[in-house]
Amino acid sequence: MIKAFKGAKFMGLVSALTALAMGLYLGDRLFPPPDPAKLALSQTVLDRNGELLRPYAVEGGRWRLAVKLADIDPLLQRMIIAYEDKRFYAHFGVDPLASVRAAKQLLTSGHIVSGGSTLTMQVARLLEPRDNRSVKSKLLQMARAMQLERRYSKDQILQWYFTFAPYGGNLEGVRAASLSWFGKEPRKLSVAEAALLVALPQSPEARRPDKFPARVLAARNRVIARMERAGVIAPEDAALALVEPLPNLRVDLPALAAHETNAARLHQTLQLTIDGQMQRDVERVMRAAAKTLDPSLSMAVLVADAQTGEVLARAGSSKPFDQLSKGWVDMTRAVRSPGSTLKPFIYGLAFENGIALPETLIEDRATNFRGYQPKNFSQSFHGTVSVREALQQSLNLPAVQMLDAVGPLRLASSFREAGVQLKLPRNTSPTLAVALGGVGLTLEDLVTLYSAFPRGGVPFTLHDMPTQNSREAGAAPQLFGTNASWYVADILAGTPAPDGVSPLPISYKTGTSYGYRDAWALGFSANYVVGVWVGRADGTAVADLTGRKAAAPLLFNVFATLKSAPKQLLPPKAVLNSAHYMPATLKHFGIILPQEATAQHQLQIMFPPDGAKLYRVADSAGALRPIVLRIEGGQGPYHVLVNGAPNNETFSGTAFSVDTLATGFSNMTVIDAKGLVAAVNVFLQ
Repeated sequence: MIKAFKGAKFMGLVSALTALAMGLYLGDRLFPPPDPAKLALSQTVLDRNGELLRPYAVEGGRWRLAVKLADIDPLLQRMIIAYEDKRFYAHFGVDPLASVRAAKQLLTSGHIVSGGSTLTMQVARLLEPRDNRSVKSKLLQMARAMQLERRYSKDQILQWYFTFAPYGGNLEGVRAASLSWFGKEPRKLSVAEAALLVALPQSPEARRPDKFPARVLAARNRVIARMERAGVIAPEDAALALVEPLPNLRVDLPALAAHETNAARLHQTLQLTIDGQMQRDVERVMRAAAKTLDPSLSMAVLVADAQTGEVLARAGSSKPFDQLSKGWVDMTRAVRSPGSTLKPFIYGLAFENGIALPETLIEDRATNFRGYQPKNFSQSFHGTVSVREALQQSLNLPAVQMLDAVGPLRLASSFREAGVQLKLPRNTSPTLAVALGGVGLTLEDLVTLYSAFPRGGVPFTLHDMPTQNSREAGAAPQLFGTNASWYVADILAGTPAPDGVSPLPISYKTGTSYGYRDAWALGFSANYVVGVWVGRADGTAVADLTGRKAAAPLLFNVFATLKSAPKQLLPPKAVLNSAHYMPATLKHFGIILPQEATAQHQLQIMFPPDGAKLYRVADSAGALRPIVLRIEGGQGPYHVLVNGAPNNETFSGTAFSVDTLATGFSNMTVIDAKGLVAAVNVFLQ
């Protein structure tokens, strides 16, 4: 009977324990704790190195930035555990010793003196806030803490504490606090800084450094003293920390590249190719420049890697939150008149087509182009000048003459192949007015086009997302050849620097739109392409606003702040030395030399025809056979240029082989002894 009684008692105990376990299990499943992963965090946009460009507040205007333990100073982690929960890694969410102490204080005082809260219990309270400090709410916190410990690791719980802990005002989490009070990420903190971040969550509103410095100082110093006694910090470090001054003002959280980060956020792109330090320096230079201009003026800067097309800095306005200058308008993407900034491309195509060289003479005089009568910006004429001088001085008449020879449609077509579409009125075609800015383009369009010069005539694809790939040079449509792009770059490198700035090894061109509405400066080196715009966002005129006065100084100052110094462009291996040899027809543009008018003296390329698609054939050894060039008329010897580069030999017959052609589009130009020129464009496969 005794055995039966003991057996029944044991079975009853087992049943009770089983029921308790089942009850706890069902309670845990039916009433799970809030999921920390579902709590809203500030959306952040990062730069190419993972640094913060701009965070966005969560509901209620609170800053709650995600943070990883690996990005928090280990000293701060040791101090928070030693100060708040020294048995954190040993308990199961509730510290029995701390709970007993808290219960004893409650019994002796009649109210809660200390809650005995572990870090896990504090996370539970942050996830499920309650206004009162009752026994019931404390028991719920304890239950929730045990639930959290069952589900997550200690490191996850500690990370959530650092993410959700209050730091006063609208600051939540150690990252927002460190950025706001110290202006830096919490990766490396001084002892005094770490102690302050330990003290603030204890009473976040009563210990705000900007409101109650005396209280904060006392609380911080208590943490330092306690950490010294606990052996967490050395006595000499504690002594230095006690005399370190407190921050007394909040630092604004980063708001770099305001327009670009807004666009990235809308497209769910949380990392950009922008370099945060370069962006910060560019915006600083822009703010300094804005102080010297009319407050209603806006400005925009775009910096790209010349080889990859990655956007390194983009500022659509110097004051993105300013009402007077309409700073909310992103002027890197606004369509405006480009002024004279397209002139280099006109000359580039002329060099490519073999109708001019930098030292070719051209007339700057009043000319009527079938009813179109442009004038120079200075309202005067310079007579006979070289093409080099005409481009450096941005003379209008020579540029229009050259565009008349090249063809506005050809210019527009080459831009379109490069991915840049000229903005024209509906149902209209480009005219000679394009040379002087009679068309619409954006700053990013111009930066894309200008990238052709440091890249041998091949423009990049501008992009600001790391996942995008830049256009491969071999697959890109070429605006013009290596030699033509070098000629233009060399000319623009000789343009005098604007007043008040130091010269730099860059090539640049300015532009001013009709009516003084837009001031431009585009510059490039071997490693950077930079575009600058200055004007009013609403397009109204600004008296005496010119590219040289308003935009060029900013361009040079931006180049001076970039991480790497601008690298000088090197000439291609084969450049036609115009001083050594210049055909008669290239000596003076537009001058018709006396020659017999009979057809047999006209120089023509009979094969390949213009626009032909040719397939290169390999010989028995696998080498590609040369292209046979057949000509008619003219007078030998003949010189051949391929993509602006001279062939190494001269020819006297009417059929000869050319073996320096690469695949893709190529321009083949023949010049005879009298200077007659014939050219064709072909595509080789």
